Amino acid sequence: MSNPEPNDPVIVGEFESELEANFIVSRLADAGIPAWVTGQLTAGFRAEAPGRVRVLVRTSDAERAREALREDADGA
Repeated sequence: MSNPEPNDPVIVGEFESELEANFIVSRLADAGIPAWVTGQLTAGFRAEAPGRVRVLVRTSDAERAREALREDADGA
C-alpha cells in the first residue's frame, strides 16, 4: 500500500447520528481543523446492518483531530 497523500481523507470518528457527527465537526472547526461528514443518508436506516455517520479530515490533520477529540473527551 502506498503512503497516503496529505489531502487524502481519513476517518477520525464514527457516530450513530448526524447530529452527533456535526457536533464533532463543529468542535474540530473551533480547533482550526476542517472536517466533513459522510454517511448521513444511511444513518437513520435500521436493518440488519445500520449505517454509521463518519467524520473525516485530511490525512495531514488526522493526528491533531484525534488529539482534539481526546482532549474534549477528557474534559467532558
